[in-house]
Amino acid sequence: MAHPKRKISKTRRDKRRTHYKATAPTIAKDSVTGEMHLFHRAHWHEGKLYYRGQVLIDKTEEETAA
Repeated sequence: MAHPKRKISKTRRDKRRTHYKATAPTIAKDSVTGEMHLFHRAHWHEGKLYYRGQVLIDKTEEETAA
């Protein structure tokens, strides 16, 4: 089994890892509500779950019916 001949310093190890960076998430604005949300994700606004400008779940109807 191969072993390193010398110890790799922490600085040298960390230099190799400098290319791994976090990227900022892409934000979209809903055309119906004007809310900012992540792309390709449903989001809640005033008791309603929106996805691509359409209401998927309406919690306000369930509360008034009960």
